[in-house]
Amino acid sequence: MTKGTSMLKPACQTYTWEMLGDAFEGGPDDLLASIGAAGYKGIEITDTMIGTYAGRPAAFAEALAQNGLVLVAFACGSASGFTEKAALAGDLAMVERALAFTAAFPGAVLSLGSATVMSPGPREEKFAAAARFYNAAGEAGRRHGVTVAFHPSSHHDTLLETRADYDRIMELTDPALIGWVPDTGHILRGRQDILDTLESYSDRIRYLHLKDVDAAGRWAMLGAGACDIPAVIATVAKAPNFNGWLVVEEESEEAGRDPAAAVARNRRMLKDVVGV
Repeated sequence: MTKGTSMLKPACQTYTWEMLGDAFEGGPDDLLASIGAAGYKGIEITDTMIGTYAGRPAAFAEALAQNGLVLVAFACGSASGFTEKAALAGDLAMVERALAFTAAFPGAVLSLGSATVMSPGPREEKFAAAARFYNAAGEAGRRHGVTVAFHPSSHHDTLLETRADYDRIMELTDPALIGWVPDTGHILRGRQDILDTLESYSDRIRYLHLKDVDAAGRWAMLGAGACDIPAVIATVAKAPNFNGWLVVEEESEEAGRDPAAAVARNRRMLKDVVGV
């Protein structure tokens, strides 16, 4: 079913603060307060930023409600990059813990980070290991009643950057088990035809990460770069399994100087440009 504008919902990702590293001295309550005050309806929080709420879903649900927010997704990564065969059991144990937390929030997605090359070895073996992990995580999600999706990135040593990379991981993973969180900034940094990629794998889309880059691939404030945001949203809105959430993830230098102001500006931009 195609989602009209009334079905779209604005959310914010907490990596905007996480990227500051030790310069961010706050905690998860500060994130919720800033995101709620900016007018977002949902949040995607990472395992790094969940802080004292780790393993305490009831307490986190109360904090969300106090700020007028719902949990859109819980995002998790691993030092293995999900490409080390020897780490599979440990990574799946992490997934089980994350699913137990995420299951407390109806409709929330478990988002798994981009497969990353962490050691020498044939590239095809890395793809096989990543696919084995993603499929097994999806099977675990089915048991918990939680949707699981992967989030490709263009960061250093990523396995999932170009269109050929996307084609390969999509081929190796089961669409009935594992979905996809497309990230506009990372797709553009991979020099892909973004609308064609979104259309080609529309059935895998679960929700959308909105991020912008300039012509050189540098992070830009949402709407100030090369991403055709209205066209992207119109394309994703047609995806059959898209849940309506537009998650803004801001990584620009401006956001690094003042994350709360940057995400508030992005919220106004969504209202002005797409009416969400």
